[in-house]
Amino acid sequence: MSNQTVSPGALLAGRYRIAELLAEIDGARVWRAVDEVLSRAVVVDVLPVGDPRTNLLFEAARRAAAAADPRFLRVLDCDMHEGVTYCVREWAGGRPLERMLSAGPLTGQQAGWLAREVSEALENLHRTGHAHGSISPATVVVTDAGAIKVVGLATEAALRSAGPGTPEQDVRALGELLYASLTGRWPGPAPAWGLQPAPIEHGRLLSPRQVRAGVPRSLDDIADRLLGDPPRHHSAPITSAAGLSAALSGVVGSSHEPPSQMDETVAVARQNGSVDDATQIVPPTYAPPALDPTPTPDYQLGNGQTQAQPAYATAAETRPVRRQAPPPNQNGHGRRKPPQDEPKPRGSWGGRILILLAILALLSVVGIAQFLVKGAINNDQGNGGNGGKNTPTTSGPPPVTNTKATIVAAKDFDPPPDGNGVEHSEDVKKTYDGKTDTSWTTQSYFKRPDLGGQKKGVGIWYDLGQPTNVSQVTVTLVGDPTSLQLMVPADSGATTAPDKVDGWKSVAKLKDAGESAVLKPAAPTQTRFVLVWLTSLPKVGGDYQGEIAEVVVQK
Repeated sequence: MSNQTVSPGALLAGRYRIAELLAEIDGARVWRAVDEVLSRAVVVDVLPVGDPRTNLLFEAARRAAAAADPRFLRVLDCDMHEGVTYCVREWAGGRPLERMLSAGPLTGQQAGWLAREVSEALENLHRTGHAHGSISPATVVVTDAGAIKVVGLATEAALRSAGPGTPEQDVRALGELLYASLTGRWPGPAPAWGLQPAPIEHGRLLSPRQVRAGVPRSLDDIADRLLGDPPRHHSAPITSAAGLSAALSGVVGSSHEPPSQMDETVAVARQNGSVDDATQIVPPTYAPPALDPTPTPDYQLGNGQTQAQPAYATAAETRPVRRQAPPPNQNGHGRRKPPQDEPKPRGSWGGRILILLAILALLSVVGIAQFLVKGAINNDQGNGGNGGKNTPTTSGPPPVTNTKATIVAAKDFDPPPDGNGVEHSEDVKKTYDGKTDTSWTTQSYFKRPDLGGQKKGVGIWYDLGQPTNVSQVTVTLVGDPTSLQLMVPADSGATTAPDKVDGWKSVAKLKDAGESAVLKPAAPTQTRFVLVWLTSLPKVGGDYQGEIAEVVVQK
């Protein structure tokens, strides 16, 4: 088998079904493939027979396998088959930064957050004495869930015969990436990655703020400290990933959540009162949409026609009508003169006394009746009721309060022997952050919606911190249809979440759910842990993948 015979449909090493060509690097080819053993997408780098980069690729794969940061896509396998050298890596669905920049520069919030994520991953890598060696807009991917993944750790440099690289080169490359993200221009003498070169004046690269209006001064300063030779204003250069992470965290904050709205706001101005001089990136604030006080005249029907908006009464119109007092009499005394046909009130006290005596007699009868009934009840309770026999009391199901339970922890659940425990654990917290625009996704599965027929299901278990009466769990899904179950530990007193599927029991099921699924047990169930278990996934492109945006547990 040669590099040229590795083509779509071919089965490499009896396991990896080649799907499509992603890139070609100096004769090496990068393929998307399907691992038919685990039924998941992978990326396969293939070198032709006798390629001199074979030993470089093997060595790079060993270095990459030692990286522990989840932002690096892992190397899963590296070997030779019929003379062909191949290296298998994780697959991450999303868009490379190169493609994103083809549509224009990012906002300051986006660019700062992205560079901070990559710098923190590199910081952890550099502590081990290794480097990525090929940081570029093509090796940084923003996944469909909004997370950052760095592709080609060590292996990309090996394919390009660039050597292992150094931490300093990684930091310089990240400075170029930040500059390009802020300006949409490449900070080099020639076009690169589909971007035009950044302008140079008097032999010096213009700063991002000189190229594009609106770039925050704080990020402009960081980019200049990365690329300036020397940096402006006698600033200290940034030469390490740790120093860059610290600088960026001071600008974009310490949250690892991707910015959902990339609005930039201006921080408190400095002593000179210039707002522009104190530009800072802060998390955006959200306000509920303003309600239009004026009624909409028409609303749309499902068939495309319109009809008049129903009228609604104002508060004044819905108050009870109070009878208006008649105007005063013309005699000026303010008393209404009764009409001639109205009966006049009796002036005798005899009738009034009789009425009072009747009322007193009625109250006496009611009081005696209440005394007798109460005595009978007390007597029955005193001897146990039912003729003196004690009747055991029974309690019904716990009351439903419809209040939201607090989730204190959660974890993806993909247990062996069928599962491999890798179901995007870094995104689990997004399913209970109160936002429906962040989500957790399963791995991609192929051929069949029931997870490729390889396993019973995957999901996330949630820890409520203490035994809680769970009345229902509402799951906001992305895509449809999804089949899922609500499960609780088989041992109702469990203090830890079961680590095997048979340690859970199903209390509610829903087949082919849409984007909102309500899982409701037959009766409120007391448990500390709940498991949202996906058993059939919606189709996404040519694959099957489940996605949970939000989970709410109700008491």
